[in-house]
Amino acid sequence: MKIIRQDCGIIEGVLKSVQSMADGSGDVVKEIEFVSGEGRVVKAAAFWDGGRTWRVRAALPEVGLWDYRVDARDGCFLPEQMAGSIEVSVPETQHPTLSPGRLRVAADGFHLEDGNGRPFFYLADTAWNGVLKAKLSDWERYLAVRKEQGFTAVQCVLTHWRSFPADELGEKAFVGEKPIRINPGFFQRLDDKVAAINRHGLVAALVLLWACTEKDPGHYLPEEDAVRLARYLVARYGAYRVIWMLGGDGDYRGGKAERWRRIGRALFGDNSSNLVTMHPGGQHWVADEFRGESWFDFVSYQSGHGDSDEHLRWLVEGPPAKDWVNEPHRPIINQEPNYEAHHSYHSKRTFEAYEVRRALYWSLLVSPTAGVTYGHHGIWPWMEEPGVPLDHPETGSAPSWYKGLDSPGAVSVTHLKEFFSALEWWTLRPAPELLETQPGDANPARFIAAAKAETNDFAVVYTPVGGSIPIRCKDWQPGVYRWYNPRTGEWGAKMQFSDSLTTPDQQDWVLWIGR
Repeated sequence: MKIIRQDCGIIEGVLKSVQSMADGSGDVVKEIEFVSGEGRVVKAAAFWDGGRTWRVRAALPEVGLWDYRVDARDGCFLPEQMAGSIEVSVPETQHPTLSPGRLRVAADGFHLEDGNGRPFFYLADTAWNGVLKAKLSDWERYLAVRKEQGFTAVQCVLTHWRSFPADELGEKAFVGEKPIRINPGFFQRLDDKVAAINRHGLVAALVLLWACTEKDPGHYLPEEDAVRLARYLVARYGAYRVIWMLGGDGDYRGGKAERWRRIGRALFGDNSSNLVTMHPGGQHWVADEFRGESWFDFVSYQSGHGDSDEHLRWLVEGPPAKDWVNEPHRPIINQEPNYEAHHSYHSKRTFEAYEVRRALYWSLLVSPTAGVTYGHHGIWPWMEEPGVPLDHPETGSAPSWYKGLDSPGAVSVTHLKEFFSALEWWTLRPAPELLETQPGDANPARFIAAAKAETNDFAVVYTPVGGSIPIRCKDWQPGVYRWYNPRTGEWGAKMQFSDSLTTPDQQDWVLWIGR
């Protein structure tokens, strides 16, 4: 194996097969095992990259000599290529947020952490079409801005789908069926953009099988082909710091879940080196369907793009607010609240920064705080020019992607990140009992979300409208409070606590209460 690149702790090597594979209909993934001089084992895969070329990407955590062995007994490679040694050097580039190993679920089951046990706040932006459509220079600009704004992850799709039927050359990720024929050229045009996400210190949250409509691979592919495609994607991009969304926007409820459970088991076995979740359709709750799967790490949901009373109550009173007590515990993350500049499916109003903030803070406080996703209507479809996103007529006209970079909603996300970064946010648990009365009972748009640290050291309350907040303190005696302005990021002065507090004005506010 010839090593051609070492970047951010990832090695990339090339193997040459005995014969050329013309159409991608054969086996496109070969297992490979690396063993360090200290006996550490890392499993990876070689993936077919066209003709006689096979590539290997592996995250090898130790410098020094590593032995490798390719599991390919079909004569694909000459014997001398199937085993050997490589030298891993100190990486020239390593972003500090990506250095301490793979992300994992914390021992308490309620949040994510890095390899050193430091809590990881999942704060993602939605760029479904980003790696598919963006020019590399534009993508680099976008990632730099999002990193500066405090985001920690970016959500993207990796194949053609409903809103991206083919790339600029008119090509798809694969063609045919039983078996599909992988098109390496399609993915070669994505490689640098996927790698750039990590290079900018962000985690790549990648959809393997978008599954919303009959136009989407996760919906129409036979199960064997779905596994084949997903296995290829995992082999190609699994060395990076990624989170896998096995399914995207699909219906995995009830009996429909069994197909996805089988795909997950075939793909990941008992575990995965990267975190895995399912991104379900709007207001679908699938925790029970996947809670018992060993490969399934955390619960994602989509509160969606509506504003009816029923829609709002699903978020603040429904499964996200109730399911977190069930065991085994899993982190709970809203991966698709209402997008900024997107039309509501109910009122047809355009969501602005206020509705974005409301959904984000609600999501973070009605479940144990683990993270949340933001979205902008110009960025998720990667609009080069204003217009209605392809095959999404009900969503309304979208601005160009660069208009969304510094939008009021994105600024609010920065302030949200600054607020939670000042706290031990991973200790927060929903605490509706802190409120004497709940305005949301009569009107869900006025729902006040409250959470308290397990240590009883502090509490956080978000109110979407100004007014009085009656606090109940039976077994807890706080001493001080401060207001936080989620629109400007400004903190108010620390004040002596009283049972009834009034917001500085009639807009939305965050209340911090401490000892």
